[in-house]
Amino acid sequence: MTRAAPAKAKPARKRDAERSKRAILQAALVEFSEQGYAGARIDTIAERSGISKPMIYSYFGDKDDLYAAALREAYVQIREGERDLHLDDLAPEEAIRALVSFTLSHFRSKPWFISMLNTENLRGGTTVRRISDVTAIQSRLLEQLREVLERGAREKVFRSGIDPVDFYITIASICYFPISNAHTLQVVFKCPMDEAWMEQRRRDAEEIAIRFLRPGPEDGDA
Repeated sequence: MTRAAPAKAKPARKRDAERSKRAILQAALVEFSEQGYAGARIDTIAERSGISKPMIYSYFGDKDDLYAAALREAYVQIREGERDLHLDDLAPEEAIRALVSFTLSHFRSKPWFISMLNTENLRGGTTVRRISDVTAIQSRLLEQLREVLERGAREKVFRSGIDPVDFYITIASICYFPISNAHTLQVVFKCPMDEAWMEQRRRDAEEIAIRFLRPGPEDGDA
């Protein structure tokens, strides 16, 4: 009798490894964002993720390497969320509003994103320079944004000549401040920080971005 070939376990092991890595990275994002680089502990990341310390070291290396992987993951996750907006399928103004709304929502729902960037800037950007594909990770968004801006200019709903990098920095800046400074804004200016207040920030941010893009008489497009 011919024996059946044993089932191949490699795909299952690969899936398990990928799940473990994702769990480690998510735990690392929370730990590094809450405790900073110096205060973060691999023991805590192991406890949060349910993955042993030796396995964490096996997958990512030392603390520096894990921090670099977590920082890269922060960029990957926001870019993946932007990709799901399908900006290419939206009218130019609708696409910009969707991008602004997503950016504010991502900053708010993923507080570790801003904290990770703040930590890295306090460290002088030393680790982000080590991430070899950090520019490539951003490229898809910038290509999409460039196409949206150019399409809007062709349809004469946007001014021409808007640099996508400069414009994205403007969007990120508008969305960043209410989230990164929530505690001080609440104390100093008595901002309620409730859903209605945040919804108004979203509407304002969208309108600021759109009005910046609209052509005026000096552009010859009005």
